[in-house]
Amino acid sequence: MKIYQIDSSARKEGSSSRALAKKLLAKIKKPNDEIIYRDLDDEMVFVSGLTESGMKIDKKDQTEHHKKMFELSDKLVKELKESDVIIISAPIYNYGPPATLKAWSDLAARVGETFKFKPDGRREGLLKNKRAYLVITSGGTKLNSKEDFLTPWLKFILEFFGIKKIDIICADQMALDYEKSIRDAEEQIKNID
Repeated sequence: MKIYQIDSSARKEGSSSRALAKKLLAKIKKPNDEIIYRDLDDEMVFVSGLTESGMKIDKKDQTEHHKKMFELSDKLVKELKESDVIIISAPIYNYGPPATLKAWSDLAARVGETFKFKPDGRREGLLKNKRAYLVITSGGTKLNSKEDFLTPWLKFILEFFGIKKIDIICADQMALDYEKSIRDAEEQIKNID
């Protein structure tokens, strides 16, 4: 099995979402599993300078930024397609996703690769039979509250890609009681089969 672990926190040290994702990985990883690791804080680029809709620019019209953008997009799509299980750790920043996680989703959304349009115009996700675990942390935002714009968005993106089996581990409202939030999240991890 291939496990794709994606960390999106801007904090390298002391990140609760990164630490919980590590614990989750240790819980689900079997001895022969392969890990594909992606730290979005290291190498992310943002979609910009497009001349038409979708991720399409004729090669002769691509700038150096475009070439770098498409190269990373190709890698991200390949990593998603090759994985069986996806772990995404994400803190809620200002009620929504970290900018790097949004950039990841923009680069991973490729027509004919991660989704397609049906003849009737509806979209169909192409990444079937995968499982995702979302490790969501927050300082004050309650998970799935009307102020949480990260969790429903991220679930929607994964379902858009065709990933329907999604489990959420959360340590929300850590500013109120950090120790309890972390204990609750660790208990959620412990109870995963």
